[in-house]
Amino acid sequence: MFTACIILLILAVLYLLALRGRRRHVLLRKLRKWKYAHRGLHGNGVPENSLAAFRLAVENGYGMELDIHLLADGNLAVIHDASLQRTAGADICIEDLTTEQLSQYFLEGTDQTIPTFQQVLDLVDGKTPLIVELKPENGNHAELTEKACNMLSAYPGLYCLESFDPRCIRWLKNNRPELVRGQLAHNSLHEAPGKVPYILRFVMTNLLSNFWNVPDFVAYRYCDRNRLSVRIARKFWKVQGVSWTLRSKEEFDTAVREDWIPIFEGFKP
Repeated sequence: MFTACIILLILAVLYLLALRGRRRHVLLRKLRKWKYAHRGLHGNGVPENSLAAFRLAVENGYGMELDIHLLADGNLAVIHDASLQRTAGADICIEDLTTEQLSQYFLEGTDQTIPTFQQVLDLVDGKTPLIVELKPENGNHAELTEKACNMLSAYPGLYCLESFDPRCIRWLKNNRPELVRGQLAHNSLHEAPGKVPYILRFVMTNLLSNFWNVPDFVAYRYCDRNRLSVRIARKFWKVQGVSWTLRSKEEFDTAVREDWIPIFEGFKP
């Protein structure tokens, strides 16, 4: 019995240590002051992740969350899915396209085409902050993260980077530790089996990769926010929380009251 108790105590301590994050990054205080439009301020005929959506976010005084992929020619495109089927009606992967080809694909039946990351940076120009999600595919996590950092090095505005892939956050920790980095996660334990093994989904759901990449914030899905690991990371280790995606005023108010940085969609808070 005594041995079992010791083993349980050791496991509990290891679990607690695994959830740690980096505290008090000076830029987090500034990032906390903003509300963030998910994929820009889209809807009512304005496509997500479009220049029009980002322009509206700036004009309404919101920060914005956006997604970037690595193109075949090494440039970066702003789009959520790797496949263009949902957003542009084309059965092709964004990673197979070049910068020149982006103008051939129109978003959600509008005249808006897939923007490059540089186009978005030029448009926003530091007026409001950015939450940049890194979307690696086919093992390109290091190349994608490095390219994003290189492009952001001359950017005058406030930003942070996040990813579901802990390898991206680890790269930032090792190579650009001065940047604000965040681990994206949600409860994926009950998702249908796919390319992500259960053990990895268990680790990511419970934030057990934090020990490896020590994020400044944890961006967690709103409806899953009360999981034990999330509560420990936020309360014990004081890791900043970012809540996504808030789709009503009630959810927004709850998230803000609970001290989450809000990412909203479908309404103006």
